[in-house]
Amino acid sequence: MNELSIAVRKLDPNAQLPVRAHHDDAGADLISNEDCVIAPGGRALVGTGIAIEIPHGYAGFVHPRSGLAAREGLTVLNAPGTIDAGYRGEVKVILHNTDPDSSVTINVGDRIAQLVIQQVSLPRFEDAESLSSSAREAGGFGSTGRNRKGEN
Repeated sequence: MNELSIAVRKLDPNAQLPVRAHHDDAGADLISNEDCVIAPGGRALVGTGIAIEIPHGYAGFVHPRSGLAAREGLTVLNAPGTIDAGYRGEVKVILHNTDPDSSVTINVGDRIAQLVIQQVSLPRFEDAESLSSSAREAGGFGSTGRNRKGEN
């Protein structure tokens, strides 16, 4: 297996590098570098204190942690958040507290999200007078008719 190496720069000496709970996990945990309290229904931009160098042809995708979602109602607001290969600023996570009644406390050192690095296509977009036909054509959300009341 050809392992990909990602350079990580600590912007704060106390910041922690992403870490996998198990050697074959797709996602590496991102660790909070700041304390905050997220009110019911609120959101916060939480810093990790790190910057990463993702190689050309790859991107980082920030996903919610399932345990935090189940226990606290905490999710990543723009899931998955995208980190482009050319970005060199601090990795931050937009957390959203979906619980209508309870605040969520984030402490320095808490695992707040998962980072998945994936290879991505970098297509060239071309202006076209027409597109080839398809079975779906211009059908949008719900165009298959499934899950509509009274339909199969």
